[in-house]
Amino acid sequence: MAGMTSSSRPLLNRRLAEFGTTIFAEMSALAVRTGSINLGQGFPDTDGPEEIREVAVRALRDGRGNQYPPGPGIPELRTAVAEHQLRRYGLSYDPDTEVLVTAGATEAIAAALLALLEPGDEVIALEPYYDSYAACIAMAGGKRVPVTLRPHQEGAGFRLDLDELRDAVTPRTRLLLLNTPHNPTGTVLTRPELAEIARLAVEHDLLVVTDEVYEHLVYDDAEHIPLATFPGMRERTVSISSAGKTFSFTGWKVGWVTADAPLVAAVRTAKQYLTYVSAGPFQYAIAEALRLPDAYFDTFRADLRRKRDLLGDGLRAAGFKVYQPQGTYFITTDIASSGEKDAYAFCRALPERCGVVAVPNSVFYDDPEAGRSQVRFAFCKRDDILHEAASRLRSLAN
Repeated sequence: MAGMTSSSRPLLNRRLAEFGTTIFAEMSALAVRTGSINLGQGFPDTDGPEEIREVAVRALRDGRGNQYPPGPGIPELRTAVAEHQLRRYGLSYDPDTEVLVTAGATEAIAAALLALLEPGDEVIALEPYYDSYAACIAMAGGKRVPVTLRPHQEGAGFRLDLDELRDAVTPRTRLLLLNTPHNPTGTVLTRPELAEIARLAVEHDLLVVTDEVYEHLVYDDAEHIPLATFPGMRERTVSISSAGKTFSFTGWKVGWVTADAPLVAAVRTAKQYLTYVSAGPFQYAIAEALRLPDAYFDTFRADLRRKRDLLGDGLRAAGFKVYQPQGTYFITTDIASSGEKDAYAFCRALPERCGVVAVPNSVFYDDPEAGRSQVRFAFCKRDDILHEAASRLRSLAN
């Protein structure tokens, strides 16, 4: 039998038994197999700034980073990360002891949870959540406790129920795992919401790990405010971000952690036994990218906001209810408004029906029924691709 040894002992340990192939790999493979437009996995179809790519090329040619870089990351990048945090948010970090470079944000999250959790510790995470969260909590021996973001009554997006968050905290709660701007819903937590989260964390002596990879991708009146800026939070918050989403180089896998020195030391202890080091030449390039002028970030954000509206209009024309995202580059829709019922079945059939691939949000909930009719589409694509995808999706309404 598949997955069994000759002694019939399962190959996969019980902590990971519920996890199979990630939905992103499954749907991207489906897009390749069917030749469909891939609006499922969140990667852009154009590269980032040419001048930043050239920094990486020069680093390769000059022999910088072709061998093992320093374990915590090259000094140039750690300094650039610290400068970025100070310039953008007023957060001061020592680049030598309070910044750690990782193989993307995913490794940073895994290392943080492995370092900070004891078996049986409860971790509160905002649901629907990025699928690696559940797997990383399981690998660390923790117990995940979902707090569900729910559609706003006015249909503008999803919001956090603070009462539900308060009720989720128990004596066994060790850590809050937050993602804002939030994938997949596009929710950006507000200042009052973050202030209450900070109050709860201080009151109950909780650690917080914040996934802020979409920090520069916020739209309209939304504002990204790091939780570490709130009173009492710097010393208990592990802030995580990465270069992939901000600079459109997702394949480089350059991420980082900023936190109080004892927290960084703990995360580094776990991280050194995962990848040890990674992305040597690319670290030099991202150090330069973080120093790009504000005009780069403003233009990039405005372009994505326009793409959001372009695809959103197409999805509405296809008969779907659209939850307007405040951040990220994903749009969540409710397909029930068009007569569909099951998001997973819908996404499996969509390539054959109209040549488009999307991701069912139901896989991001502990109870798939909670997101049974929700589907996520990525809008970080070229305009011509978005126009074609919208045209194909409109055929569903005919």
